[in-house]
Amino acid sequence: MSKVEDFLTKAEETEIVEAIRLAEKNTSGEIRVHLEKETSIAPIERAVEVFHELQMDETQLRNGVIIYVAVKSKQFAIYGDKGINDVVSDDFWNSTKDIMLEHFKNGRNKQALVDGIEHAGEQLKKFFPHYDGNTNELSNEISKGE
Repeated sequence: MSKVEDFLTKAEETEIVEAIRLAEKNTSGEIRVHLEKETSIAPIERAVEVFHELQMDETQLRNGVIIYVAVKSKQFAIYGDKGINDVVSDDFWNSTKDIMLEHFKNGRNKQALVDGIEHAGEQLKKFFPHYDGNTNELSNEISKGE
């Protein structure tokens, strides 16, 4: 699979956006998914670049999370903003990555992302519970690069 548009069907994209919406109902954290063809740098470095390009570092509590996938390179990374990293352990995202990796290995791309989003939402809820007046600061739509 070398094209971003072949990675997920439209119906699968809709399910992922819904998973983000549901996960964010229980947390003030913000979750985004970004897909692009490939990366020439380490996926975590590219995730950080995209995180800033999407202005995810401008949330009030600095609690945005990006799930970055380079579809042709078959690499992915999860990156959380400063507000999250200040309060969680260094291996905070490893369990989420492990869940996703198993699905990706078996060609279940949508399920990898849905389970990753749900798990990230559960983790975020512990540190950043939803509160009255919380607004959705970032789009739930999947962003795409080249």
